[in-house]
Amino acid sequence: MDTDGDDNANRHKAKMQKIKAARDRMKEDRQGEKGLVIIHTGPGKGKSSSGFGMILRAIAHGMPCAVVQFIKGAWDTGERRLLTTHFGDLCQFHAMGEGFTWETQDKARDIAAAQRGWDKAKDLIRDPSIRMVLLDEINIALRYDYLDVAEVVAFLRDEKPAMTHVVLTGRNAKPELIDLADLVTEMTLVKHPFRSGIKAQPGVEF
Repeated sequence: MDTDGDDNANRHKAKMQKIKAARDRMKEDRQGEKGLVIIHTGPGKGKSSSGFGMILRAIAHGMPCAVVQFIKGAWDTGERRLLTTHFGDLCQFHAMGEGFTWETQDKARDIAAAQRGWDKAKDLIRDPSIRMVLLDEINIALRYDYLDVAEVVAFLRDEKPAMTHVVLTGRNAKPELIDLADLVTEMTLVKHPFRSGIKAQPGVEF
């Protein structure tokens, strides 16, 4: 008879019962709902990917949503193909950027493109029927001061409808935005194939 095995199983069961009871109490204490300001930032890969994952999750729940791309607008990305081809009825997609700033090499043009993107974003966020808006790579536009971070913070604080989620991606998120946000995730770079001479690949990078 394996009494040691039985003891281990009983200890494990008791431990899991305590954890479940604690989790149940936490859920009971958290009944509120609100539209969240969510930031994905940091030097690691996965910021936009996570944002698009949230958009797909919203679509799966039948929630109208929208995407504004501030930088990668000129790219033919898998996310853009998928959303515009299969989910255009639930998700608006607006590619407003013209590429990374080192590609355009035209600051005035970059600022104008970022402002057009922000104007579109404000219209979408103000629409109470849209439940989630992804502002992809807006942190890059803010980093280069193509947009006024004080204006973005004030708008999200004062004009965002109460139940609308807004997701902002891009490295180097401004401290003012981090202070405002409800959820902030920093992606940490551990290893990346680009540093080993491997180019960006479809299905992984775009």
